[in-house]
Amino acid sequence: MTYDFKKFKSHMDEVKTWLKGELATIRTGRASSALLDSVKVDFYGSHTPLNQTAAIISEDARTLKINPYDKTQTKNIEKALTDADLGVSVVVNDAGIRVIFPELTSERRDALLKQVGKRVEEARISVRKNRDETWNDIQEREKSGAISEDEKFRAKEEMQKIVDEAQKQFEEMSTLKEREIKS
Repeated sequence: MTYDFKKFKSHMDEVKTWLKGELATIRTGRASSALLDSVKVDFYGSHTPLNQTAAIISEDARTLKINPYDKTQTKNIEKALTDADLGVSVVVNDAGIRVIFPELTSERRDALLKQVGKRVEEARISVRKNRDETWNDIQEREKSGAISEDEKFRAKEEMQKIVDEAQKQFEEMSTLKEREIKS
């Protein structure tokens, strides 16, 4: 009987999804609506994500336009953007709200590159932890007689292939994001 890696692979997919989302929130030279995903607006007494209270449109590389679904919420949206401390300029006019992202300085680019490295390392740590748990489970099954010693080592090799593939994908995501930040 071979070892079932469904749970292990599922965890790998979760980590990849998490990393992709984390890297999307790191600002590059282009304005992206994903950068505003963490902004919560006091919308009729509940904290609601900005993208559920307004349409977010990219006007150009450094500007996002926010059109509130309910114009009476404009002040709350402006306050939420200011309180989020994203390092952006917020301009309100009768056409909606404009969020202007300043040019990235070399110091800010370096700080963003460190953030990318930190997020990738967090993903790697999660993978290593899950790998160790899975390896311990494989060893326990071998000790209990559920799998043979040969099957244990085959499972270890397959597990390592899955880990190596995940690490390769993390590296590709990291390289792509670093290229975006540097350009």
